[in-house]
Amino acid sequence: MPKLDRYLLRDFVQSFLATLIVLLTVSLGGVLVDVLGEIADGGLPARLLLSQLGLQLLVYLPLVLPLALMLGLMLAVARLYRDSEMAVLNAVGVGPRRLLRPLLMAVLPVVLLVGLCSLWLGPWAQRTAAKMVEQANRSLIVAGLEPGRFTSLPGGGIVYIDGMSEDGRTLQGVFLQREREDRIDVVTASGGSLEFGGDRDRFLRLVDGHRVEGPLGGGLDFRLMRYAVNEVALPDRAEDRGEDDPAIASTLDLFGDGRPAAIAELHGRLAPPLLALGFALLTVPLARSSPRQQRYGRLMLGFLAYLVGLNLMFIGVRMLAEGRLPAPAGLWWLTLPLLAFALWLYLRDGRLPRPRRVAA
Repeated sequence: MPKLDRYLLRDFVQSFLATLIVLLTVSLGGVLVDVLGEIADGGLPARLLLSQLGLQLLVYLPLVLPLALMLGLMLAVARLYRDSEMAVLNAVGVGPRRLLRPLLMAVLPVVLLVGLCSLWLGPWAQRTAAKMVEQANRSLIVAGLEPGRFTSLPGGGIVYIDGMSEDGRTLQGVFLQREREDRIDVVTASGGSLEFGGDRDRFLRLVDGHRVEGPLGGGLDFRLMRYAVNEVALPDRAEDRGEDDPAIASTLDLFGDGRPAAIAELHGRLAPPLLALGFALLTVPLARSSPRQQRYGRLMLGFLAYLVGLNLMFIGVRMLAEGRLPAPAGLWWLTLPLLAFALWLYLRDGRLPRPRRVAA
């Protein structure tokens, strides 16, 4: 490999990795907020926080990697212009077309990684996350109820249990306190179990206990009762995804599925690597600047271009799912023109205009 290619490739890769670390840190914070919101709503067990965080981050990688690649390459190319290195390279006959080889050496592995995440790792992470949540909702141990520990319910209330069976289904010594409509409800039971009703309903079946109900703000309107069996509803768990859900289906299965939702999901997975390649080719012409020109203005222009392309992709996927776009069109109306425009802009970058003929 020529020394110039090694120098440029190292510069491109370092800038890309630095940008990727920053974007992953920001994305991790956003994913963490979403996962914590699901835990607070009672749709996700708290013990699955770290596993769900990692799996959801894999789902967002096809959207983060192209942006990190584009911004990282723009920063590297802009530095070459700012430090007058591009001027020196142009003086010795090295133009923007000569940068194509080290540029593709840095871009193509990232594009392959984006395709791997979009076509395989992302759907696998979706399926794994759905199975983990479904299994966790059928076990009180994973759901957060542990012997000797007070557990807060998302809808309001506190649960305490003395003991639990090995399978997490049978309880001993249950204490439950809830507040509803300015009244307090305290339930105790010698035993109980977790039961399921319907698709999403789950409740505690308590046996041989007492229930005390009264006002919160004072008063004597208390009621005490003893019961043999008492069923207490728990917050709704996350909705289980069916096996025919296109979001968790494998990419190969989507090719033979003619449903609009499956077609939209398939094109939504095919578009990110093509967008990554197109925006990577745009970096060199977009980052062109004079030595004294501010480079961050061009960087913001590239960021806005990526946002427009990403929003058009989301709009196209929704229109495909709703049947407002024909299936053969897919997202080719977005990816193919972007690739053609990026290649045309790259090839004409740095060309000198033809001299004008002046009449004698």
